[in-house]
Amino acid sequence: MKTLYTILASLLMVCAFQTASLAQTSNISETFKKHFNETVQVVHGTEDTAEKRAVLNESFNKIITVIDRIESRVSLTDDEIASLESYKLGITEKVNELNGLDGFDEIADEDLDDFSSFSQEYIEQANRTITIGVGTALLIVLLLLIL
Repeated sequence: MKTLYTILASLLMVCAFQTASLAQTSNISETFKKHFNETVQVVHGTEDTAEKRAVLNESFNKIITVIDRIESRVSLTDDEIASLESYKLGITEKVNELNGLDGFDEIADEDLDDFSSFSQEYIEQANRTITIGVGTALLIVLLLLIL
């Protein structure tokens, strides 16, 4: 009977480890998509163009800050680092376009709603899937909420 309990306990531990290892991946781009979707809703619901611009800048800057913190706090593979850098470069380009920096013309106030929708499509259609551990994904969510 003792042998049966030992085998059963071992089998349960193997299943638990297997489940935990499969659950250790999360798609960071989905987290960013959800965050930016909320930003677009706020932008479309706001009438003041200065506030729209501020909301977009804040959202883009939060994403960039989160990526920087992930890179500095979490041990990532070379592929994950490259994916995050590519994602960060695209977001930085959107910030430059919004504010008329780095050779871009500033987005006109009347075009901010369209720009936010365009940016959302860019984020959603970006051909980047960044898979990371659940702990890192939780860190990302917490950082987005805190900032």
